[in-house]
Amino acid sequence: MTATRPPLAEGIPDRLYGRRRGHPLRPRQERLLNATLPRVRLMADEASDPLAAFAMPNASLWLEVGFGGGEHALAQVSANPDVAHIASEVFENGLCSLLARLVPEGGEETAPLPPNLRLWPQDARHLLAAMPAGALDRLFLLFPDPWPKARHAKRRFVHPALLPSVARALKPGGEWRIASDDPTYQAWVEEVMAGAEAFERVLHLTVRPEGWPGTRYEAKALREGRTPHYWVFRRR
Repeated sequence: MTATRPPLAEGIPDRLYGRRRGHPLRPRQERLLNATLPRVRLMADEASDPLAAFAMPNASLWLEVGFGGGEHALAQVSANPDVAHIASEVFENGLCSLLARLVPEGGEETAPLPPNLRLWPQDARHLLAAMPAGALDRLFLLFPDPWPKARHAKRRFVHPALLPSVARALKPGGEWRIASDDPTYQAWVEEVMAGAEAFERVLHLTVRPEGWPGTRYEAKALREGRTPHYWVFRRR
């Protein structure tokens, strides 16, 4: 995607992520990126009116930032067919994981795709900056990279410099759902959101709430003895 990206607010780092690709892609993964992704991709020129990319003009709009393997995003798409979903991920192997669940092998170019799903394979912050104010009804940030080293704290999506952009994109009453299994990130969420005047905390649990589909990262954390925390913050 070569379109000009909306500028980010001062104080926000250029990127929040590391590498875009892990192990070399297999032929099936290459076909998914080349043939399937363009069919479900939200284009940059659609970001200023994202609902227009769906045949759902009056739908609620949900965005998941960093969907990982896609388990949560696809479960929400299936369980909420009347909601328009945008799932964002820059890691190519994660994109392939989700796309492989959408289409069978051999159907990369022709298999039907969910009408209520679009993918944003770029930095989600540029999408937030391009959206009209109050576009989102719900935002998900589930088990993000904690960037545990102090010098990398600026790369965390939960960041004071990014809160105005999130608050602008969420409509009043909209939800921001956050989950993390990392103690450093958990403490960071508490610290940053305590000073976020645009948000009120309405939930904080250490057991996954009803209606929150699980992810592979949550399962790994539980296997390894870490306790995930789950928050809901409401836009005032």
